[in-house]
Amino acid sequence: MAQESKAGAVRSATLRRAAPAEPEARPSPGYLALTWQRLRRDRVSMFAIYLFAAICLITVTAPLVATYVLHTDPNAQDLRNNFAPPAPGRWLGTDELGRDNLTRVLYAGRVSLLIGFMVAVVSLLVGVPAGLVAGFYGGRVDDAINAVIQVLQNIPTLFFLIILSVTFRPDPTMLAVIIGVIGWMGTARLVRGQTLSVGRRDYIDAARVLGASDARLLFQHILPNLISVVSVVAGFEIASGILFESGLSYLGLGVQPPTASWGNMLQNSLDYVTRAPWLVAAPGLMIFLTVLAIFLLADGLRDAFDPRMRG
Repeated sequence: MAQESKAGAVRSATLRRAAPAEPEARPSPGYLALTWQRLRRDRVSMFAIYLFAAICLITVTAPLVATYVLHTDPNAQDLRNNFAPPAPGRWLGTDELGRDNLTRVLYAGRVSLLIGFMVAVVSLLVGVPAGLVAGFYGGRVDDAINAVIQVLQNIPTLFFLIILSVTFRPDPTMLAVIIGVIGWMGTARLVRGQTLSVGRRDYIDAARVLGASDARLLFQHILPNLISVVSVVAGFEIASGILFESGLSYLGLGVQPPTASWGNMLQNSLDYVTRAPWLVAAPGLMIFLTVLAIFLLADGLRDAFDPRMRG
């Protein structure tokens, strides 16, 4: 009996060793991980990310590039070599004062991108809370916020910006704040609509029954579900800020010289378009590439965040 029991134990141990090991259960990827997987499969969106990252990197590091790579200064004048065409050492030529055009384009990008990002931040800081409160509480609160939005949207934006620019002559920071403050209404309406949709879902009712406060419902249950919408809106706000600044600078009412931006570089070079077309091409191309990259990236984010696109 003892030998049979020992033999059975040996056979059982052998079978256990021979049996294939069960694969370890891996946790399913989260929402953000799935979003990143979908975004990586979109070649256009990845190209837009790389392009926009390269533009931001080269403009942010403009002082280093100008000092150690180009060996130029954006404000150094050389009247003997004004309107010099593109050539080695002066890759984008010089302007009417003999200043290196490439260096000025890099420094101007810092101002234009700063304005774009600040416009997005101000617009989101005003529009997202307004939309959340209007959609969550409804009733008179919703009516009051919608009334303010309706009044502001009936004011011609460009005309209003021109009046403010003529009156205050703002610096880049103040200009960005002004554009953001008068441009938050679209963000608020979009967030309000999404809040109305999310606020009627069952888990919101369950949290409310369990005693969750309004602040907890807003910031822990509703706002996280609006991240996809807010991310896409932020991209469009950055692009809108750059275009608004360019439009105002084209009219001579945006960023004022000697501070360079892509908009006022474009405006200043129009007088020399036949003599030095490279002065128009450089800032115009940078505006075009930057806005194109942002729009492509925002469109890709919209598709990547969409749960119906989940693969």
